[in-house]
Amino acid sequence: MSSPYNHPTHPTHPMPPTPSGPAPKWARKRYVLPALALALFIGVGIGSGDTTKTTDAKPAAKPQPTVTVTTTATAPEPEPEPARTITATETVKVKVTRTVTAQPAAGSDDGSSEADTDVYYENCTAVRAAGAAPIRRGEPGYASHLDRDNDGVACDT
Repeated sequence: MSSPYNHPTHPTHPMPPTPSGPAPKWARKRYVLPALALALFIGVGIGSGDTTKTTDAKPAAKPQPTVTVTTTATAPEPEPEPARTITATETVKVKVTRTVTAQPAAGSDDGSSEADTDVYYENCTAVRAAGAAPIRRGEPGYASHLDRDNDGVACDT
């Protein structure tokens, strides 16, 4: 067997024909995609550099909390003046009449003497005028015609 390198003028395999037009799409991708990948890696490598070692840039200001004080001054409302109070007065003369009733005799403590039974009132108006209302059963001046509801108390209303 002979080596293919021994006969350079007569190759056993013919050379493929050279393309006369533009390269096919798959051939273009063969160069473009690796070039884009290389550019991406170079850009990432440059962007990820350590920024703390540089002395050219000023350090970034750290955000600090801020305090804002807002005051609103309002004028005090004037106090309303007190309303005048007008009081109408009328002078009325009152005539006071005092009725005095006779006291029972000092010697009659047992309550069964004839002096107690002598008191008689015609109606409740006379009892009230004498200042003896109400009269209970057994007291001087009690009568059944003065006790309307027969409860033992005369002139109670």
